[in-house]
Amino acid sequence: MLSIMKTVRVPIALVQSIMRTLREKLQQANIYLNTNYPEPTLLYNQRGTIAGSAYYANWEIRINPTLLIENKQNFIDEVIPHELAHLLVNKHFGRVAPHGKEWKWMMETVLQVSAKRTHHFDISNVCAKTFSYACLCEEIHQLTIRRHNKIQRGETQYRCRHCQAILQLIKP
Repeated sequence: MLSIMKTVRVPIALVQSIMRTLREKLQQANIYLNTNYPEPTLLYNQRGTIAGSAYYANWEIRINPTLLIENKQNFIDEVIPHELAHLLVNKHFGRVAPHGKEWKWMMETVLQVSAKRTHHFDISNVCAKTFSYACLCEEIHQLTIRRHNKIQRGETQYRCRHCQAILQLIKP
């Protein structure tokens, strides 16, 4: 089965704004921490409802281009410092809780940004298609395309947590 991934082109002005914010926050952190951490790589390939993610081993930040384009400055002000803080905390403290006291300190004290764990962007344009399944207690369960395909291939079955019945696809 061939999977087609939609490529979203990020306007150069947005890329420049992100780079400006990233460099300002990194310089701020390097001065405060008396370090010389390098600029992380930015990739615009984060998919789904996640706005961004930090990859420690590669010293990179992945950004959701759709959410970036739809939320522009709010995205830049919130997501870039959030993900940079993850990288900085990992370098400075080692392995700690992802949104623990070290991350909160890095956000609020070092980067001087409100420490929000999750974004509140509209995700309607990045939500994955779901499939409706029913059980004996007549509850409707929305399964992701991944789970739906596993059922269709006969690889697994899913049960309702309440009545324990095997979920059955509701034909559209």
